[in-house]
Amino acid sequence: MAVDSSVAPVIIKRKKVSGGDGHHGGAWKVAYADFVTAMMAFFMLMWLLNATTEKQRKGLADYFSPTIAISRVSGGGDGSLGGDSIFSENTLPRVGTGATSLRPTSQHAARGASDPGEADEIGAQDEALEAVEDLLMGRGGESMISDTLMRHIVTRVTDEGLVVELFATEEAPLFDAQGAPTELLRALSGVIAGVSDMVTNPLAIEGHVGAYPIVLARDPSWEVSTRHADRFRELLLADGLSKARINRVTAHADREPAKNNPMDPRNTRLEIIFLRS
Repeated sequence: MAVDSSVAPVIIKRKKVSGGDGHHGGAWKVAYADFVTAMMAFFMLMWLLNATTEKQRKGLADYFSPTIAISRVSGGGDGSLGGDSIFSENTLPRVGTGATSLRPTSQHAARGASDPGEADEIGAQDEALEAVEDLLMGRGGESMISDTLMRHIVTRVTDEGLVVELFATEEAPLFDAQGAPTELLRALSGVIAGVSDMVTNPLAIEGHVGAYPIVLARDPSWEVSTRHADRFRELLLADGLSKARINRVTAHADREPAKNNPMDPRNTRLEIIFLRS
C-alpha cells in the first residue's frame, strides 16, 4: 500500500515538568529558619528576664534606648542646622552635653533655656554637687573621710539632686537598741555637715528601716523611720548646719527596701538629698 507523502507527519512533544511539588522547593526552609531564630531570641529574652535583677534590666533597657542626641554638641543655628531631629531634647530626656539643662553651653540657641543666666546657674549647681560627691567618695585623691565611714556611704545623682545614702550593716548599726544614734552615725553626721558648707543647696532627710517580723501585734516601722530621720536632723543642727537649709524630713518606713530581703539590716538607712534650687 502506497504512503501518501503529501500528508504532514504528526509530531508529539512531551514536556518534562520537574521541581513543581511544594515540598521539594526551598522557600519554606527560609521561613522555618526565621521562625526558629525568632523562637531562640524569645527564649533568650525570657531567660534574661528571669536571671537578671531589676537594676540590671533597667541598665539593659537604657542601653538600647536612644536617650541622647545624634550629635552630643549641637550647633547654634536654627532648624536642622541647630541639630533638630527626632532624637532632639524636645523629644527625649535632656542628657547630652549640648542644648541640655544638665550641661548647658554658652550659646543661647544651643542651651534650650529661655534665660541664659538660669542655665548658667544650673550648670554651676551641677558642678558644685559633683564636687561634693567626689569628696564623699574619695575620687579626688586623698580623702578626709576614713575608710570605715566611706563603707557606709553611697551617692547617686537624680533629677531631684545629689542623694547621699548612709546605711547600716549587721556589724555596724546606725542606731542602738534604744533608738539612740551610734558613734558611727554621729561621725557620719559630722561629715555631711562639713561637706554641706561647700554648697548652699537646701537639704531633705528621709528615713528608711527594714521590715519587722509579721508576728508583732503592731508594726513600728513608721514611727521608727520618723524618729531616725528627726534625730539625724538634730545631729546635723548640732554639727553646725543652719536650720533654714533643712527643707523637709520624711519617713518611708519599710516601703522602699534597698535589698530583696525586707529584713536585711542594709534596708535601715538615711538618705540626705542636696536639692536642686
